[in-house]
Amino acid sequence: MKLIAWDFDGVINRGFEGGFFLWQQGFEADLGVSAEVFTAYMFGSGRFEDVLVGKRDLLDLIGGWTSAHAVPHSPQAILTYWLQKDANLDPQVMDWLARSPAPGVLATNNERHRAGFMWDQLGFSTCMQHIFASGPMGTRKPDQTFFEQIERWSGRPPHEILLIDDADKNIAAAKSRGWQVFHFTDETRHNLPATLGITP
Repeated sequence: MKLIAWDFDGVINRGFEGGFFLWQQGFEADLGVSAEVFTAYMFGSGRFEDVLVGKRDLLDLIGGWTSAHAVPHSPQAILTYWLQKDANLDPQVMDWLARSPAPGVLATNNERHRAGFMWDQLGFSTCMQHIFASGPMGTRKPDQTFFEQIERWSGRPPHEILLIDDADKNIAAAKSRGWQVFHFTDETRHNLPATLGITP
């Protein structure tokens, strides 16, 4: 392989554990507002789908919620809290990533604010060549146009690119294009070093 496309959530970042997101744990205690109501507003109506592909700005969506529920915090304060609490990088995967001989890019279904946070605040600009995020790209995995953009940017044929992802549908879509794939799960993660060509 000549390029590795790393998924973020579910591979590098473990922000979802025990059936809920880590940012939900202290949301109500820290902010004084209901995590359940916030989650239902953000994800229960399909609004977030537009955010993921750049058709709507996340801060505007959060602003709609703060206005509707008289939340005593600015949309930016809510977003900052969310981004910081949601970051839970897997130290073992980060070690494998750092030792991988092939260059890497982030390939993630995330909007522009979180993509920027990953790149600048979490430091992926120092260890990755590029970030491909669905919001700025205007397309998301498993759509073929997502993978096409990575191919065009890299100048690599599909068979020279490896996708590491935890979602079945993304793995299937990449494989159908001729990409190499590694389906990352709790059961398969121990095989990743061998795929990367490094020691565990």
